[in-house]
Amino acid sequence: MNNPTDINQPIIEALYCEALVLADEVRSAFDLAPARAGDEDLVRIALSVEGLRTTTRMMHVLAWLLNHRAYFSGELSEYQLRRHGELPPDRPADPEQLALLEPETCALIAETEAFHGRIARLDAAWRDRFAVRPAAIHRLRERLGREYGGA
Repeated sequence: MNNPTDINQPIIEALYCEALVLADEVRSAFDLAPARAGDEDLVRIALSVEGLRTTTRMMHVLAWLLNHRAYFSGELSEYQLRRHGELPPDRPADPEQLALLEPETCALIAETEAFHGRIARLDAAWRDRFAVRPAAIHRLRERLGREYGGA
């Protein structure tokens, strides 16, 4: 079996650039998000709640990426990174709050949740040293065999 792939500096830099663009879109969306007529107070509350949640999500991702950048520049040891650089779990958006927001704002929130999910999977794999679990591979082969009539 080949050596497992690891996170490298170009991957972190590409993700960091992507995160900065997304964070800027979040800042713009929640700075200028218009309230719909009628339920103005409820919409403002939903914007505040989901804006804070979304901004926090992006700041967690950026902090994780900055820690990895510091590691690659020699400012953090691997021990320090593993001990203090874990990505906090996400708090998904509240469907009731989302129902009050514009579709574009909801789409941006979903994009940040998906981005956090990508980074969370990368963090988990990195913490597990990108180990492939043979049992999982065997279960997948068995499922494929049952599904397609193979071995």
